[in-house]
Amino acid sequence: MSTHSKNRDWIAYYAKTAGRPPRQTLVFALDLFDNLTTDLERFAVDLGSGGGRDTVEILRRGWRVLAIDAEPNAIAAIRSRTDLPVGAGLSGMVSRLGDAIWPECAFVNSSFALPLCVPSDFDSVWQRIRGSLVPGGRFAGQLYGDRDSWAGRDGMTFHTRTEVEELLAGLKVELLNEEETDSVTPRGAAKHWHVFHIVARKP
Repeated sequence: MSTHSKNRDWIAYYAKTAGRPPRQTLVFALDLFDNLTTDLERFAVDLGSGGGRDTVEILRRGWRVLAIDAEPNAIAAIRSRTDLPVGAGLSGMVSRLGDAIWPECAFVNSSFALPLCVPSDFDSVWQRIRGSLVPGGRFAGQLYGDRDSWAGRDGMTFHTRTEVEELLAGLKVELLNEEETDSVTPRGAAKHWHVFHIVARKP
């Protein structure tokens, strides 16, 4: 597939998902920040930001956001959204997850993006996420389980329940929901999902 075709596919994907609400893990984490008194600087990183369904919600809550995505059209899609808050503190970075470097922050969100990290990069990306969080900071996102129908695909990372728990060791786990369901992808393909929905706080 040509690069041009790939870009058109992503543009269509962003258009299809643009009107969807922010992920529940994101909302759960932001609510925890809002409901607890904290003096943390409200700066967040949205890894694999896509068309911005989560990024916009973080901005709406008054945070500054660095949106990171490997697809250049993703950042443009976010900036062109009609629901982007006026004066939003948004910055963007075009980078693969394995290459991205970002500053310390109070919140790292990565909705359904980490499974797209190649296995050889995953451990370093995960350590970068943990290391970038300031004390009291949170991670929210998803990992794919070993019973997902995509398990074994080249360039993707999957985890058992035990491996997920090992990744979260030393963090305060505030949400860990394991979901298995049969439905479709945003592009309409049938799929068996095995997903871990996670919110965890750095002590």
